[in-house]
Formats: sequence, structure tokens, C-alpha cells
Amino acid sequence: MSTSTEIDNGLPLDMTIFGGMGDLAMRKLLPALYMAYLHGNLPASTRILSTGRQDYDRAAYLVFIEEHSRSFISGDNFNEKSWAGFLDLLVYVKVDVTEAPIFDTLRDVSRDGAQRVFYLATAPSLFTMICDKLAATGLVDANARVVLEKPLGRDLASAVEINEAVGKHFAESQIYRIDHYLGKETVQNLMVLRFGNSILEPLWRAPNIASVQITVAEEVGVGSRAGFYDSAGAMRDMVQNHLMQLLCIVAMEPPTSLSPDAVRDEKLKVLRSLRRMGLADIARDTVRGQYSRGVSGNQEAKGYHEESNVPADSHTETFVALRAHIDTWRWSKVPFYLRTGKRMARRSSKIVIEFANPPFPLFPETPGGVANRLVIELQPEEAIKLQIFAKQPGSGMLMQQVALNLDLQSAFAQRRAEAYERLLIDVVRGRLTHFMRRDELEAAWEWVEPIINGWETLGEKPHAYAAGSWGPPESFALLARDGFGWVE
Repeated sequence: MSTSTEIDNGLPLDMTIFGGMGDLAMRKLLPALYMAYLHGNLPASTRILSTGRQDYDRAAYLVFIEEHSRSFISGDNFNEKSWAGFLDLLVYVKVDVTEAPIFDTLRDVSRDGAQRVFYLATAPSLFTMICDKLAATGLVDANARVVLEKPLGRDLASAVEINEAVGKHFAESQIYRIDHYLGKETVQNLMVLRFGNSILEPLWRAPNIASVQITVAEEVGVGSRAGFYDSAGAMRDMVQNHLMQLLCIVAMEPPTSLSPDAVRDEKLKVLRSLRRMGLADIARDTVRGQYSRGVSGNQEAKGYHEESNVPADSHTETFVALRAHIDTWRWSKVPFYLRTGKRMARRSSKIVIEFANPPFPLFPETPGGVANRLVIELQPEEAIKLQIFAKQPGSGMLMQQVALNLDLQSAFAQRRAEAYERLLIDVVRGRLTHFMRRDELEAAWEWVEPIINGWETLGEKPHAYAAGSWGPPESFALLARDGFGWVE
């Protein structure tokens, strides 16, 4: 989504990726930049500087890229000529960010007068050190931009500390806190769906809406991320960022314009309107889970405690379900159910808007517990489905639920960019709308942190659920007592 504030300064681009030899760079960033290059969305004079501690020459670096990144580009989009042209943009710079000296090597390679973008694909604990050294080396100017990967801190205090440290060298307008969910086509389409269609906006409120569900389910386990994941858990890894951002877009009021601050102002209001939870609320309205041995993808799957680098006595949650309330007129008494987990039955991200049933049941044969629903599927398919009732053929007035289905893949002929590609182009072009502002991030932590602390105070172990299932039974009871059920 472009805005009137888009910056096109015509400068050559130097994009530096700290952690440029890491998993994120190989799987996501370099393939996304290749796609942007392939489709002409990078400035003509672009260089991509990858930093690493390895003592590589250019030939060894390109061999590493061929082995670790090329396979993540789909066959339909790959061709040797374009790939060779893209490799010409890449420069390897040996930099150990933990060493005491400032980034002299990086300064020597950087071009004077270039638009500098620094992508920090490293542990958040290194953000402060990197920004301090960039400033000390003279690489931060008024045109520079910095991209911060999640998780940004592990609690409110550490998030504030990082924001303060980065803010000493970069203005807020230069800071891009990335959440790749905000780059998904269907998530961005939520704004158009809500505010561009007069048929929906009058209904998008209580009492017309009975409940809202947001699910981000992963089929994979923690895998090689177990060391990091055990210190974070599902609440920090998924709820505090991805699910909170989806919640904001679903619940926000219409912004006054599409300018970045107008949109982010409304998201901030949602976060500040979330009802805070006390211990009794946490015990009643949240469910933690941890996957045990089971069957996932027709294969036997390890339990969480059997994964490498997971302590045998770990109480880290791999699943979270919770009920939230937004204390505004629009959402009065409408429960928001959030759910995320690893090793679930299948990969599925969706938003379900469940509309209230008519006040008088004119058709008594209406299937019990089934309502009109708007289902917005984010992955693996991207689709919008409106579930309504229609009369079954034949005599009588028997009803059946049917779906009006908009398959976004087939509805538009244009190529659909991946989330990282879209967001990286936004960074290059100076579009801030789909990046978190500092006060947004901190407001999300202000709501999430008391829940994490409450779990520690309550001292309860996460509920077990079998790998390949939809989570612990307690998560179903969370909705059932309100008369709802998860939409699978």
C-alpha cells in the first residue's frame, strides 16, 4: 500500500545485512531481494552487503550463497541470467559485531552519498552494540534506515532499553520494526476489506458480531530453534507480535488517511483499550500447552522435551489460547479468542468473524451452534469466505451452510509477492505503514507481560497435547463455556 509520504530520493542503495550468513538471510532475505531485483523494484545502483565472521573471499562467499540460499527461490521465478545479475550486487564484508573496534571495514566499503539501509538480522542483544558502532563509524546520516527483526526484547524493560539505544542514533521515522505478517497480501487486504466495502463496515461491531477468532497454527516443531525458543515460548514468539498486530487491524477504527502515523495511531488505540488481566482472569481466560509425542504429517513426532537443547524440566509453552476483551463501544462484550501453537494438526492462519444469530429463529431447522461467518484465510491458502445459509433443494425449509468464496490466488492475475519481498521494498521506498511504531510495540508488551508474570506466579505447568492435534482440551473449553467453538 503506497502512501503520499513515499520517499523516492533517487540515491543509490547500499543495503547491509548484519547476520548476512544466517538462516533468516539465506531462507528469506536474499530470496526476497532477488525477487525484488528480478521485477525491477530495486534502484539501478544497488549493492547488498552481507556481514559475517567467516574469513571468506568473494568466490567462497558465492559458493555459500549457492549452497544455502538458491534453493529457496521457486523454480518458476529462477533463471540463470537474472541470478548471475543478482549475484553481481552482493558484497561480502567480514565483520564481527562483538569485537571492540568500530566498523572500519564496513565504512571503507560503503559508498558516500548512498541510501544506507541496515538490516539487523541478529539477536536483539546485539542491536545496541551495532547501532552504537554504526554511529561511531559515521555511517548513520539523515537518509539512513535501520530494520529491526523480532523479537524486540523479552519484556517491556528490555524493549524500552533497545528502543532508547537505537533512538539515540536513528529518528523514529528511520526505524523499521519488521513483522513479516504485516507483509502478507491477505493481511494488508484487511484494510481494504474493512474500510473499502460499505456492505461490511456497518456490521463490523457489537452487537452484530458475536465473537472473533484469530488462529496461527504451525505444523512444525521447534527444530533447530529450540535453544532460543525455550527462553521465549509462544507468548513472546507469536502472541506479542503477530497475533497482536492481526488483532489491531481487525479491531481498529477507520484512520483519517492512509499515512503511516494515521494508521498506527488507530492500532495503538486498540492496544491501549485491551482489558488488563489480573491473576483470576489469567487463570480463567488463558491456556498454556506443550506438545508431547504424537503423529504429525503422517510421521511420528517427538515431544517437546525430546527436542535437542530443551531441558527435561522445561515449562515453556508451545501453545497459547486466550480470551481478550477490547473496552470500546464498537467491541463491548465481544470476546476475541487468540490461539497459536507448534506441532498442531496442520499449518493454518485465519481470522474468523462470527456474526450474531437473528434475535428470532424464523427457521427452526437452523443447525444448532452454526452462524454466519466471515473467514479470512492467511495461509497456506489466501482466501476470503462468507459462510451463509441457503435452502436445501426439495420440499420443506431445511437449511444448509454454504460459502461465498473469494480465492485471491485466482481472482488476480498479477504475481503475489512474498511478505519479506513486499516489506523490503517498503523499506527501500520509505513506507512505514506496515512497520510497528515504538509506542505500539511497548503498548503490546504492557498487555502481554502481566500475563507472562501471572503464569509464573500461578506456577502451573502447561497442559500436554499430542503432536498433530489442535491443542489441549482446555482450549476448547475456553470457548465452549461461552457457547462457541474453534473453527478448524
